[in-house]
Amino acid sequence: MRAAVGDRVVITSAHTDVPAREGEVVSVSEHGEPPWHVRWSEDEHETTYCPGPDTFVEPKK
Repeated sequence: MRAAVGDRVVITSAHTDVPAREGEVVSVSEHGEPPWHVRWSEDEHETTYCPGPDTFVEPKK
């Protein structure tokens, strides 16, 4: 999985009572492979993130 700066990361949940988590990719490695630096939309904090099987990337529009 690859991402580019500005792409949106969405983490889904198998539980219906847990909302999806969303963030914006703010930096990536040379080829866009993980880990990525993500700014999370719920509180604007930034973390280094390695995607799991419940993650998908929406390209920047």
